[in-house]
Amino acid sequence: MSGVAWNAWVLAAVFGLWLASGTQRERPLVATDRADIVRTLEARVAEAPADVSARRDLAQAYLDVRAPGLALRAIEAAPERVRHEPSVEHVYARALAENGRSGDALLAERRALAACDDDTRTCDAWFIAAATRRADFFSELVHRGIEDAQAHPEMSAVAYHSATRQARLAVR
Repeated sequence: MSGVAWNAWVLAAVFGLWLASGTQRERPLVATDRADIVRTLEARVAEAPADVSARRDLAQAYLDVRAPGLALRAIEAAPERVRHEPSVEHVYARALAENGRSGDALLAERRALAACDDDTRTCDAWFIAAATRRADFFSELVHRGIEDAQAHPEMSAVAYHSATRQARLAVR
């Protein structure tokens, strides 16, 4: 009789473990619809770590799939020359902001704009406008004491409105 009781106890324990394990599987780090794009960009960066466009595109792809921590790591692991490119600094600023670091994001965006002022680089007008607008927004966040914009959506909306307001003059 003790053998039957032992078997019943083992079966009950296995059944209990099966019930406790649940039916959910682990969630992938990157959304499956964008996984191929991210995988391709990761391979490009692995082949050429000093490729500015590959590194920037990989970090942007991570941001697009809502993985700002991976975007930060992709940029911080880059060679120094790549990290200081204005377009990479611009993406880095967004990754910092999405990680709740508005002050650091402001500094990164200002570095991107300062790099555009350098005589050895040329930045297109779209980039300068986007970086300036984003720097203004980050400046408003910092001015209002908001480090994490996602944690304070109402105050962030006020900061955004304040940063993007424009004055129009009418000449008569």
